[in-house]
Parts: sequence; C-alpha cells; structure tokens
Amino acid sequence: MRPAAAVDSLQAALAAAEAGERLNQKQALALLEEADLLTLGRLAQASRFRHNPDPLVTYAVDRNINFTNVCTSGCRFCAFFRPPGSKEGYVLDKKELGKKIQETLDLGGSHILIQGGLHPEVGIEAICEMFAFIKENYAIGIHGLSPPEVVHMAALDSISLDQALDRLIAAGLDSIPGGGAEILVDRVREKIAPGKCSAAEWLQVMALAHAKDLMTTATMMFGHIETSAERIEHLARLRDLQDQSLARGKGHFTAFIPWSFQPDNTALPDIEKATANDYLRMLAVSRLFLDNFDHLQASWVTQGAKIAQVSLTFGADDLGSTMIEENVVAAAGVHFKLPAEELVRLAREMGFAARQRNTFYQPVGAMHT
Repeated sequence: MRPAAAVDSLQAALAAAEAGERLNQKQALALLEEADLLTLGRLAQASRFRHNPDPLVTYAVDRNINFTNVCTSGCRFCAFFRPPGSKEGYVLDKKELGKKIQETLDLGGSHILIQGGLHPEVGIEAICEMFAFIKENYAIGIHGLSPPEVVHMAALDSISLDQALDRLIAAGLDSIPGGGAEILVDRVREKIAPGKCSAAEWLQVMALAHAKDLMTTATMMFGHIETSAERIEHLARLRDLQDQSLARGKGHFTAFIPWSFQPDNTALPDIEKATANDYLRMLAVSRLFLDNFDHLQASWVTQGAKIAQVSLTFGADDLGSTMIEENVVAAAGVHFKLPAEELVRLAREMGFAARQRNTFYQPVGAMHT
C-alpha cells in the first residue's frame, strides 16, 4: 500500500493538471512515476488543445545533414561518431553538400538540419564559409548546429559565444536545433557525454540565440542513466529559460522533442530500451509541464509509426520531419523511414488534418484533410 502522503501528492498533481495550472517539479514527478497512463494521455491531450485548438497535425520535409562524423566528445550513447584520425572519418565537401541540398529541394524540403561533431579542426569560420556557400547557391533555410558545437567552435577560434552567434547569423544561420541537450543535469552529462559543454553552457547558447531573435528547439534524450527527478529538472530548466525569452522578445523555443535512448552499437549496450509506455508517459508529462511551449513533437524516428500515431493522443501536435536522411539514430540500429505521404496518412487515420510546415511552424503548401 502506498503511503497516504504519496496518494495525496498524486491527487493534488492530477487536480492541478486537470485545471490547467502550472505544475511544480514535485507534481510533475508524481505524475511521471505514479499516474495512470490513460489518465495522463487524457490530461495531456486537453493541454494540447489549449495550446493548439485546431485538429491539425504538422510535419516538416527536411534532411539531416551531418557535415562530419569526426568528434572528440566521446559520448557513450553515440554509435555514429568516429575519433580524429579514424579511416572512417569524413568532412563533406561542397560538391557533396550541394548534392544533398538539391535533393532536399527537389523533394519539397523547406530547410536542412545541419550538424556535425566536435571536430578538432572545424571552427566558426569554417562553418560560416559553409553557410555562406549554401545561401549563395540554394533557397533553403539553415536549421543548424547544436549548443555543444557552438561552444566547441567558439573555443577553437578563440571568440566569445556572443561573437560566434553573430558571425553564424550573418553567414546565414536561421534557427538552432536542440541537439546536445541529452539531460540538462551535469551529473548525467559528465558520465555519458564527457567532452560536451555543461548544462549551463547549453542554456547560455540558447539564451543568447533567443536574445538575437533566433528561434530554437529543445530536446531530451531519456532512458539511460538519469533518474525521473533529473528528467523533471531538465524540463524545469527549459521552462525557466522559455519564460525569460518570451518576456524579452521574439526569440524562443518553438517546440520540445523528447526521444528515448537507443543502446545498440553504443558504449551503453546493457541499458534496457525505454518501452512505449515509458515514452508516452514522458511525452504526456512534458506537455503538461511545459505550459509555455506551443508545440510538442512525436518521435517516430525512435518509436515507429504506430506509437507516433498514439502520441497524437498524448499531447503531441507535430510529427517532426520526413528525415530524408538520418544517420545518428540509424547508427544505433533503428531504421524507421516515413515519407511525407505516410505522415499525412498517419494524421488522417487519427482524425486530424495535416499540413507541412517550416522550422518556424509556418505553413508550407496546402492543407491535407
């Protein structure tokens, strides 16, 4: 039998969520660990419609271009990177980069997601040259880099984060993805990603980007060595920064994307994969807690099409990207692929209209009803 105090805590959390009140961390933790799954789904879906009243699911057509796989971070969860000097290491040349971008445009893509690793010889100036090449030759948005990359590259070129972002924006950077967040708790980061920036530095890059009117996304990779309380701490840090950014002006987080760790081919192979139940619980609690985020994205890349559909009843209003190319999760043995037509079908089968969007959540093309 659960202690009366625990029961009372859960009931208070459920009542707060039912009323649409801002949850505190204790309430969010009680919901994550104790609430009935279907009750969480119902509450999260009510929150979803408070944020986005229309029965519409959005999706993007883009490509995840990894301009290099060489990285010094040593992340224990990554099966994609190669250390400096590896015969399997690469850096894309302009010809190959251009080919990938043109293919994306030909498939109706509005932007590219472009990231790499912490390459010991690729700094801000090299990336600015690459971004300028893209903008001079292709009419496409650049959703690029991650906070750990910006921190690393700024250090390589001996410039401040503020200067680094100014140069990247001038070269063509349009928005920043939320990669490299993992869990925004240093106890966890030091064990699974020893070469990456701290949680405070990740948040600093995003705060500076928002102050410069850049839109960004936020992510969480869960289901490895973190505790439930650390997951909620991650959400709290995102919500706090979002409060500050929204109060200041235009730049802010557009969406939150939680996804579960995939252990195959990594240095953490013995960790049991998060179940669909685990994923849906985390998704629902994220929707309830992040009351200042407009959009929540389903992770079909790690969960597959069926759970992506269920996610649309657990608070998600976006199916993410078609991922014309995806390398990092694929390196961990997960190979789900969904073209735009399939994303539209998934939404329709759940009673939603579907519409393509760009990285700013602005509509692209016609509505699919």
